[in-house]
Formats: sequence, C-alpha cells, structure tokens
Amino acid sequence: MIEVRAMKLGDVATVSALRVTGWRAAYADIVPHGYLAAMSADEDAPRRRDRFRSPANPVDNLVATDTTGAVIGWAALGPLPEPASGELLALYVLPDRIGSGVGRLLLDAVRSRATARGFHRLDLWVLAANTRARRFYERSGFTPDGAERTETYDGVPLQDVRYVGPATAPGNEEAPYRRGNRR
Repeated sequence: MIEVRAMKLGDVATVSALRVTGWRAAYADIVPHGYLAAMSADEDAPRRRDRFRSPANPVDNLVATDTTGAVIGWAALGPLPEPASGELLALYVLPDRIGSGVGRLLLDAVRSRATARGFHRLDLWVLAANTRARRFYERSGFTPDGAERTETYDGVPLQDVRYVGPATAPGNEEAPYRRGNRR
C-alpha cells in the first residue's frame, strides 16, 4: 500500500536526498553533469528545513510512503498571485519507482489539496527537453500555454515550458490518497 501524507520535519533530509537523486536521474542528459554532480542533499536540507519551519511558508509538502513508511516520492504545492491559482512546485519519485503509479498518486493528492485551498487552476514548469515528464503531465490533463523561460545551469541556458491544467483531474472529482501497490 502506498500512502500520501503531509510531510513532517523529520522527512526533510530524506526529501532533500530524493530531490537530488531525482534531478540526477531525470536530467542526466539535459542539465550539465557538473551542475548535477555538485548538488548535495546535505546542503539542500538546511534550507528546506528553514522554509518548512517558517510560519509564513504557504507551501503544502506531501510525501508518498511505501508499506515500511519509507518516503518514495515528494510533491510541493504553492499559491500563485492570480486568484484561485496554484503551482505544482515539485514532483519527484525515486527513480526505481517511476512508472509504478507513485507520481500519479502524488499528483492526485496535490490536486485534492489544491481544490481544498480553493484553487481552480494549477501551473507547473518543466524543462522543454524533459519529454518523459511532459508526457506524464499531458496524460494528466495539463497543456503547455505558450509561456517559456530560460534557466541557466553551469552557464548553459535551458528552456522551461509552462503547463496549465485544472486543479481537479478530469473525471476524478475525489482523488484517492491510498492505493494498493501493483509492484
């Protein structure tokens, strides 16, 4: 059984490690190797911990856990300045769990949380060259809206594409927070 729950302070180090592992797996052929090699969970964790502890932090952090309680995925949702709009800030799954439904479960939970917060629309940014993620979001009802931005990694400019979609998955008014493990 995979369960999605609110992230706890004790999850921060694991989430930081998951983020670094996720970047290295997802962007191995996209982001310069030097940038990925320099990423450190030990450096990420204190910043993430400080943001998590801040009472002014408007971000919902959710984690997916396996039957042992181990964190296998993480997603973050924040508000946008536009009324009734939120942003999927992050969605990472352990590389060996990609394709197992964990990402879908996390996205469903984010959408449920977004709806509870009164968001009707979700935005997200994805590297244009990240075709696997783009397919995942497109299958989930998101579409590119034409907005692009450039991010620079180790001096290499890379394009991000913005996707938009409904806060509630089409045909899924009530998203589940648990599901049996099909692995």
